[in-house]
Amino acid sequence: MRTRILVVDDDAKITSMLKRALTYEGYDVEVASNGHQALALAASQPDLIVLDIMLPGIDGLAVCRQLRAHSDIPILMLTARDDTADRVLGLDTGADDYLVKPFALEELLARIRALLRRRSRGKEPKILQYSDLTLNTATREGKRGERTFTLTAKEYELLAYFLQNPLRVLTRDELMTRIWGYDFSGESNVLEVYIGYLRSKLEAGGEPRLIQTVRGVGYVLKEQQP
Repeated sequence: MRTRILVVDDDAKITSMLKRALTYEGYDVEVASNGHQALALAASQPDLIVLDIMLPGIDGLAVCRQLRAHSDIPILMLTARDDTADRVLGLDTGADDYLVKPFALEELLARIRALLRRRSRGKEPKILQYSDLTLNTATREGKRGERTFTLTAKEYELLAYFLQNPLRVLTRDELMTRIWGYDFSGESNVLEVYIGYLRSKLEAGGEPRLIQTVRGVGYVLKEQQP
């Protein structure tokens, strides 16, 4: 699964530049222009947040403080203020690193890579589970009860997203955007094809269906009702 970065800044030029640059580097990028949007998008647990301090509504320091109350997502704080006191305040609030505007893109990318390396070193392999279905994020191996099955890269990304959001109806647009990216053709039937692949693997031993179709909306991971 590709690394997801949330960029939070109310300057459209900066967010547009960062989205292009980070996407070119191979990251999936989401953008928020204020603190409320940032907190809403952060609920999906991106791998890293680039966070401006000066935001409308809730400022970046308050956003950082709220995130740190329940999350260890790496936060790289951006600000136009170069005072030592401001940098100390940002770090004390919970930011992992601090970069002053204007900045060199190469330095921003290097700091992002460093933060992601630091996080990956301390990250334990995770088992995602719903009902009798499990997915090992380290080996990318799936299990249905005691039966194991292998997954292609896209099958893994799709199944992991279902397991991160059990019982929640996921729209077709959300799944297409999350797994295949913003520019993927909305007319494509690739999602339906991959749902079919997953169902074949999840039900190969005669197990009951877990990925249910919500007609006209999308799909949901839940047990079938008797």
